[in-house]
Amino acid sequence: MRAAPLQERRNRQILATIVRTYIETGEPVSSRVISKGFEEVLSSATIRNVMADLEDAGFLYQPHTSAGRVPTAAAYRFFAQEIASQASLSGEDREWIRREFAAATNREEIKERAGQVLAEVSRGLGIIISPPLAKTVLEHARMWLLPDQRVVVVLISPGGVTRDKILRPTRPFSQAELDATAEFLNRQYSGWTLEAIRADLLQKLATERERYEGLIHGALTLCDPAVLGDDAARQVHVEGTAQIVASMEFSDQMQLRDLLAAIEEKHRLVTVLNACIDAPEPVLVQIGVKEIPQAGENLALISAPYMKGDLVQGSLGVLGPTRMHYERAINAVAYVAQLFREALDKE
Repeated sequence: MRAAPLQERRNRQILATIVRTYIETGEPVSSRVISKGFEEVLSSATIRNVMADLEDAGFLYQPHTSAGRVPTAAAYRFFAQEIASQASLSGEDREWIRREFAAATNREEIKERAGQVLAEVSRGLGIIISPPLAKTVLEHARMWLLPDQRVVVVLISPGGVTRDKILRPTRPFSQAELDATAEFLNRQYSGWTLEAIRADLLQKLATERERYEGLIHGALTLCDPAVLGDDAARQVHVEGTAQIVASMEFSDQMQLRDLLAAIEEKHRLVTVLNACIDAPEPVLVQIGVKEIPQAGENLALISAPYMKGDLVQGSLGVLGPTRMHYERAINAVAYVAQLFREALDKE
């Protein structure tokens, strides 16, 4: 694919206009339509020549010889990176999103409202991913022994969010041992993530074995994310399934089944959105989603991490048809992530 046609400002403007027009209409875009709405006075012949160059470079394709052009994934990628990212959220959208968040009274309602907002702006899915268990911040731990020697572990995070699991440890515990382990974790590690707790426990075990050995072995066993498990279904909140299923882009039944399977299985959505946490960009735009093989070529993902203080809490974003309003969606994702942080910091 050659990017040479995009070296000229006029060509970039024409491509952006084609993408924006196709997003609005869903119809192949002709040179005549571009010439009417373009800021410069250009002949249809000049625009046709530019469109032909853009097609040769892989940014456009022509579904039929008599039809106009349709953007490719490369064109959407250019538009999202070069055009939409420079836009700003409208005052009307900003006020609407703030009203939606103001109506939420707890973290679950915040997730629901955020998902609904993101679904609406993308005409697709609004997805909120809670932090993986290893990244969960511990505020308080409780542990109880059941009559059959299984152990109930309850981990409470800031804001009252709880994770609980019934374990069958490899060795028996007494209630006194469980109380001592919970007290040790609460005294030493409140405000730490489970990942950081485990790393520190292993270091203590290596350097201060005699002092901590009994407590550390118990804590490692009972607070190991791998032992506690991490149910992907509990991590994911999804809004907008009905509208993305109804989208014209998914009239192909095989693609539709693949998309519905990804929504149902959840873990694929977790994998897709959590990739944004390590990305250098504040908002990550991905055109084409390889984790959803059949439907992914018609999907675009816009995602961002959300924070509490200096810690990443999870990720959120939109998964929708490639023919989405990128300016609105990119800025809405960034703004929702900001409001999510503000809400969490108040807890």
